[in-house]
Amino acid sequence: MGYPFCRQKIIGKYIVGFYCPRANLVIELDGGQHYSETGKAKDSRREDALREMGIKVIRFSDKDVFENMGGVMEGIWSCL
Repeated sequence: MGYPFCRQKIIGKYIVGFYCPRANLVIELDGGQHYSETGKAKDSRREDALREMGIKVIRFSDKDVFENMGGVMEGIWSCL
């Protein structure tokens, strides 16, 4: 559809899950470690740094990917 994604892309000092250069969009798929206080704080700092670079970040839980792939795809398409 004209929006290629790179997997495990290095951007600055971070490795992001999926990156679409055309849309300047990062997609992160979060497992349980991202919901701890430490994980949330790290993710927030990382998102702030990526936003400063002009990159939009969207996040989905692993559970959403397995149980609601249509909703995940709809969320991605709405950002593209």
